[in-house]
Amino acid sequence: MKLLAHLLCLCLALAWSDAHHHVHHDRCEGLEMDAVAVNEDGIPYFFKGDHLYKGFHGKAELSNETFAELDDLHHVGHVDAAFRLHCVNSPEHEDYDFIFFFLDDKVFKYTKGKLDDGYPKDISEVFPGIPDHLDAAVWCPVPECDVPTVIFFKGNEIYHFNFKSKAVEEKEFQSMPNCTSALRFMEHYYCFHGHMFSKFDPKTGEVHGKYPKEARDFFMRCSKFSDDSNHVERERCSRVHLDAITTDNAGNMYAFRGHHFLHKDEGNDTLTADTIENAFKELHSEVDAVFSHDGHLYMIKDDQVFLYKESEPRTHLEGYPKPVKEELGIEGPIDAAFVCQDHHIAHIVKGHSLYDVDLNASPRVAANERPLAVFKKVDAAMCGPQGIRVFVGNHFYEFESTMILTGARLLPEQHRVSMELFGCDH
Repeated sequence: MKLLAHLLCLCLALAWSDAHHHVHHDRCEGLEMDAVAVNEDGIPYFFKGDHLYKGFHGKAELSNETFAELDDLHHVGHVDAAFRLHCVNSPEHEDYDFIFFFLDDKVFKYTKGKLDDGYPKDISEVFPGIPDHLDAAVWCPVPECDVPTVIFFKGNEIYHFNFKSKAVEEKEFQSMPNCTSALRFMEHYYCFHGHMFSKFDPKTGEVHGKYPKEARDFFMRCSKFSDDSNHVERERCSRVHLDAITTDNAGNMYAFRGHHFLHKDEGNDTLTADTIENAFKELHSEVDAVFSHDGHLYMIKDDQVFLYKESEPRTHLEGYPKPVKEELGIEGPIDAAFVCQDHHIAHIVKGHSLYDVDLNASPRVAANERPLAVFKKVDAAMCGPQGIRVFVGNHFYEFESTMILTGARLLPEQHRVSMELFGCDH
C-alpha cells in the first residue's frame, strides 16, 4: 500500500509538473493579465497564471525562474497583484527600490531580485487596512499623488494607502472599470480590464482620451518591429484601427497605430515602418490626433500638443509640449484633427462635433461648432487632394468638403484602410 501511495503521489507530481511547464499562452491572442509591474530596470513584467512575459515582446517563461521563492510556499498558479516602489532623492523619505508581489493573503518583497528577510508576510501586517486576494496595485509617488501612495484595487473597491503614515482612504473612481491589473509606466497610469486597458488619473480616477483600447495593440509587440519588409507587410495589412493620420504639403503620409508609425514617401512611393518611440521619442506611443501645417507636425496626445519639424531629423520644438487649450483653444483630449491644403484652418473632431481653429489667429479659439451626425465615433481623419477621409475601425469614408461631412445623414461608400490606403492585397 505504501508503494502504491508513493507511486500515486509521484504520478500526480509529474502530471502537475508537465501541466506547469506546458501551458501555452499567446499574448497576441489578447490575454487578461493577472498582474503587471516594472522591474528595477524599468522593463514591464506581465504575469499570466504561473508564467511571465518580460518586456513588450518575446515568449512567456515560468515566473519561478526569476522569482524562485514564490514557489517555495506556493505552487504559483497566479500572482494577484504586483508593483514596483521606486523613490530616489525624495524629500518625503529615504531612497527605496522594491518590488512587491501579492498572492492570496501574503505579500513578497524583493530587493535587487532577492526576497527580503522575513518575507513573505501577511498583507495585513505590511499594509494594514488592505484586504487579501487583491486584483491590482500600483505605486503613485509625489508629485503625481499628494503623498507617497499605493493604490490597491479589489472589485469596485479602491484604497489609497499612505506609505508614510499607513493611513487608508477608500476612493470612488466612478469612470473607471474594475482593474484586473494596473501599471505605472513613463509617469502614466494604466488600468487593465480583461484584454483592454484605460489610462487614468491616479488622484481622481478620471479616464481621459479614447479608451478603452486593446492591450495587445499597445503593450504586446508581437514581432520585433523594424523596417524589414515582412514587418512592414504585417503592419500595413493590420486590421487594427489607426489612431491618427496626416499628409504634409509634399503628399507624404504619416500614420500612427499603437506603438507603430508608418511613413509613405510620395516621391518614391515607398512605405516604411518604425516605432513611435524611435521616431518621436518624446511621445512614446498612443497619439490621439495629428495634422500638418507650415512645415510642422502637430501631434496631440491626451491634453498636450507636441510640435515636430516635418523634415528629417524630426526635431521636437523647444517649449513643447503645450496644453491643447493653450495651443488650439479647446479642451483636450480630442479625437481627430486635419488641415486641408493651402488653408490655415485646423478642423478638430471632439466627440460628435467638428470645430474650426484659425491657426493664424492669436489667441487661437475653437469656433463654428457643427454636429457630426453620421458617426458615433471617429478614430482619425485627414485631408488631401481626394478630399476629407474619416477613419472608423479598419475602414475610411470620403467627403468632398467639411460642409458635406457635417451635412451627411448617410454613410458614403466604405473603403478598406489596409487595401486602398496601404496597398495590402489580402
